[in-house]
Amino acid sequence: MSSNLELLHSVFSAATHDASAAMSFWTKGLVTLSLDEVRELPLEEVVSSELEEKLLNMVVLTLDEESGGTIVLTFDDNSGRQLASILLSQPLPEEGTEWNELEKSALLETGNILGCAYIGAIAKCVEQTLTPSPPYFLQDYAASVLEQAIIEQATYTEKILICQTRFLQKNEEVNWNVFFIPSFCLRQKMEQSLQFDEKLSDC
Repeated sequence: MSSNLELLHSVFSAATHDASAAMSFWTKGLVTLSLDEVRELPLEEVVSSELEEKLLNMVVLTLDEESGGTIVLTFDDNSGRQLASILLSQPLPEEGTEWNELEKSALLETGNILGCAYIGAIAKCVEQTLTPSPPYFLQDYAASVLEQAIIEQATYTEKILICQTRFLQKNEEVNWNVFFIPSFCLRQKMEQSLQFDEKLSDC
């Protein structure tokens, strides 16, 4: 891992910690988060073949244009239903049932809580206010959504920075993921802030 990636990993670890605490509170201790990986990948390798083949439910938040970045919460139908069922204290609906507005609202609020906690930790790093958009719900192939999120980074660099976080339910991994793709501008701000802090600590 490069020195810059090591520095960024520390920021994403802190962001995941804050988001995990928020998720644990929101789900009454049932769900926590774990940082999976922070990677730089060539554009063609960012989206795995596994994601390309799956139609998933997603909650997406974006940062304002000046800062830039996207948070994508992905989950398969069964996993998303389970989370909505937990949050709403309702039984699981029959398989194949259309998502109702109450279920979508529960997941959107989940995305909002998670995203705000996550972005709050990033904002502390760059010492700047970062404003996420209202979350929105969609059903699509995750590959397509992630590709749209990385277009801006790909304009400036051959390798894309992506952070992946996994969900744990009662300490067991479930099929929910959070991807955070910062813009090239935001990435630079994080690296510059961390390098400055590191120099101060060496003095």
